[in-house]
Amino acid sequence: MTALKTFLPRAVLTGLLATLSATFSATALAAIPIEHWTQPSGARVYLVQSPSIPMLDVQIDFDGGSRRESARQAGLASATAGLLSGGVAAQGGQPALDENALSEAWVDLGAQFGASAGSDRFTLQLRTLTQPDLLERAVALAARQMAAPAWPQSVWQRDRERMLAALQQAETRPATLAARTFSRSVFGDHPYGHQPTADSYRAIDIDDMRSFYRRHAAACRAQVTLVGAIDRPMAERIAQRLLQAIEPNGCQPLPAVAEVAPLQAGVERWLPFAGAAQAQVLIGQPGIARNDPDFFPLFVGNYILGGGGFVSRLTTEVREKRGLSYSVYSYFSPGRHAGPFQIGLTTRPDQARQAVQVARDVVQRFVQDGPTDDELQAAKAFLVNGFGLRIDSNRKLLDNVANIAWSGLPLDYLDTWTAQIHRVTRADIQRAFARVVQPDRMATVVVGVPADAPQASVAR
Repeated sequence: MTALKTFLPRAVLTGLLATLSATFSATALAAIPIEHWTQPSGARVYLVQSPSIPMLDVQIDFDGGSRRESARQAGLASATAGLLSGGVAAQGGQPALDENALSEAWVDLGAQFGASAGSDRFTLQLRTLTQPDLLERAVALAARQMAAPAWPQSVWQRDRERMLAALQQAETRPATLAARTFSRSVFGDHPYGHQPTADSYRAIDIDDMRSFYRRHAAACRAQVTLVGAIDRPMAERIAQRLLQAIEPNGCQPLPAVAEVAPLQAGVERWLPFAGAAQAQVLIGQPGIARNDPDFFPLFVGNYILGGGGFVSRLTTEVREKRGLSYSVYSYFSPGRHAGPFQIGLTTRPDQARQAVQVARDVVQRFVQDGPTDDELQAAKAFLVNGFGLRIDSNRKLLDNVANIAWSGLPLDYLDTWTAQIHRVTRADIQRAFARVVQPDRMATVVVGVPADAPQASVAR
């Protein structure tokens, strides 16, 4: 993903963050009204008015993540996002701006604009103060950058060399081999399993990025989320101004993406790695999509199983009782399709088999029996009491509202979040885990074992 490259002046940020902290500490648990409407282009717009801070965050999401790439060009979405900061072409009587001039223009505004790509979404983000002259100029510059990226060949050649060097460096680490092998084992040929390689980066050229951007960054499919000190009329004007910039991109239908196929049998990969002091262990399978009706039982249950750090069952059994690993975790990562359910740990190579077996046993018992009453009450207390920290900044609130919109969740989702947690029962968790998690059909990847360990994929 491409990090945002410019930042607000330090003095401005210091004052704003102090105000932000005080504001959200008092209002984090209040109702959060989300306004929603559809633009004439078909774009869906979501607004949360936050007048206490003179700041605006805007996020525009498109169905253009890595699931829209081919395996041959894995990395195309992220490369495209990165090159959007490479400069803008001359347009409407305005001169071209190269990479440095564009960066300086954002610094002069004390604002930031950037793009990134995940597995599902291609995302543009704007952050600016709402002082009228600054806001107008920031929106205009963002619209210009969206409308006329320069797609400079020289910048792409430099960035590709950096990507190739970073990839080469990453491949010297056992964790990289473990993650890549796990992804292939869980997702197979599904786009969620595609991983960039040197060959896939070399297969991407400027025309591919230009075409990818024009095909996916379409106003008709845009989702615009705004959080900040603006009212609805201003939000409508900003959304319209930004969407006009990409209106010429057209709106051709996108092909359907297949669902993730469940694993039919357990698979193991035990791989040596020269010089590895620790064995990297990943265990898991396809989990759930974000709109799964059992999201909350699985969320609360996973906190108890392996998402709660030192108070989780996996930590108790693997670390505290047996000293097999410093840390062990589990999580669900839902998306438009079934994202992974994953367990991870590192351990001494000679203890890898024991650690794997203990982790499997913990999961098996949890699926069979669910949590205890004490575990459930402790998990609920922690999650409910920590809810305010999930929305204690404009950026966090923006992320939450954008996710609500992207996943088609109710607009009162944040208002009812704690009630949803309170409603989860032991029976809910046990039923949901029994439906979703199949301990005998998991992929197990261990990297960093002795060279004489079995290395072929085997069904268990």
